[in-house]
Amino acid sequence: MNVNRGRRTIIVSNRLPVTVAQTDAGLSVQPSCGGLVSALRPILRNSDSYWIGWTGSDDTPEMANLLRDDSLGPCPLVPIFLTAAEKACFYHGCSNEIIWPLFHDLQSLCNFDPMYWEVYCDVTEKFADAVEQTASRDDFVWVHDYHLMMLADALRARDLPLKLAYFHHIPFPPPDIFEKLPWRREILRGLLQFHIVGFQTLRDRRNFIASLRRCLSDVHVSRVGDRLMVRAENLCATVGAFPISIDFEAFSEQAMEPEVTEKAAEIQSNIKGEQIILGVDRLDYTKGIPERLKAFRNFLQEYPELQGRVTLLQVVVPSREDIASYRELKLTIERAVSAINGEFGTPGWSPVVYLHRCLSQLELVAFYQAADIALVTPLKDGMNLVAKEFCASRVDEGGVLVLSEFAGAAPELKCGALLVNPYDTEGVTAALYRAFRMSGREQRVRMQRMRHVLQRHDVFRWCSSFREQAVPERLVAKAVAAVVSFPQLEAQAAAGD
Repeated sequence: MNVNRGRRTIIVSNRLPVTVAQTDAGLSVQPSCGGLVSALRPILRNSDSYWIGWTGSDDTPEMANLLRDDSLGPCPLVPIFLTAAEKACFYHGCSNEIIWPLFHDLQSLCNFDPMYWEVYCDVTEKFADAVEQTASRDDFVWVHDYHLMMLADALRARDLPLKLAYFHHIPFPPPDIFEKLPWRREILRGLLQFHIVGFQTLRDRRNFIASLRRCLSDVHVSRVGDRLMVRAENLCATVGAFPISIDFEAFSEQAMEPEVTEKAAEIQSNIKGEQIILGVDRLDYTKGIPERLKAFRNFLQEYPELQGRVTLLQVVVPSREDIASYRELKLTIERAVSAINGEFGTPGWSPVVYLHRCLSQLELVAFYQAADIALVTPLKDGMNLVAKEFCASRVDEGGVLVLSEFAGAAPELKCGALLVNPYDTEGVTAALYRAFRMSGREQRVRMQRMRHVLQRHDVFRWCSSFREQAVPERLVAKAVAAVVSFPQLEAQAAAGD
């Protein structure tokens, strides 16, 4: 471990913030378009940071040298390389066939293969090697998401004096679902090895504490000053809810650029219909795209007078297409789009315009500006930054956000969004009709409320609030003497404490 460097932020995530692709001209490296990258990029621009993560590709000497180029990402990159077997068990297996579906309440999709867990822990050691070689004593090691829940455990076993933080980007399930994990105790104890554990919402934090109480012994929740601490089985960590956000000012400023305005006008002129309903989602079964298409089809049936007057523009960003279930999902979506267009379309109007590709930042903001309604209806989501980006891009204070009540963004944006149950086809249909008929005045009032929330709670406040909660070692002992009951604590949280 380095001992002479100053305090830096060491970001550790499953993937690096770049995508490596083989082209005719050789290897190509492009910035990734994922939610984590979008959130962290503005924070890292002006900080001394490193980013440790998997390349997503096979190791080659050319790639290793290429990724050492400090100009490729928002900060210097430290690549992790996985073998084909490690990719199959760690990424496709444990991460995407166990943790991802289980934590999204889809336990029927889980495959609890014990080999997956064994390799998950082995790969964690690879990440621990990289952290040990990169981090120094005063660095802030910030670990992101469910792929690396055991990293603090691996680093503590090496007796490294590091400040360790973890942020959980996806939902944390209630105990009756979480306890189905064969390795539930190991994961809970692993998370408590971090100094601070952050979740998206109070519900996620509540589920985590409830799972601790269900699966571990001697669990106590304490307050030290304004800090919430949890201790169990001689482990102690700060635990909190820190809703991730976006760079509000950057989106607002880009939305006013002439190039964006021109692109938005071009989109509107190319799509027939009085109003555009926009969906932007990564290809994933948790995003509720088939359910959304079903609701839109029902909308056209229930309100035939609106046929030809409204168009659903659905953008699906490619993701995990080497996984069979994701390829099947893509086919399901394409068949549904084809069926709707075949049933309702006319020579001059396609009810659904479907795009399967990544969007540049400029294109994305232009789509947000061109849309009249944003339809964001995940079956369950940790946060969903699309909802926040849409609002930040609406400098005209127009547009309607129809948002799933199961998205992490719902508690913050309920002040202006139309909340829906994505499983309720009739409910989504009714919300779309209300959005279509909403007056400009009501749109402005609702959008102003949501933009005000996002402006006050942007990504920089998220980052600072998370880091400020890191608990000094000297305070850990005080937690033992400050135990409060869990119901009392949750009552305080509900009251806005």
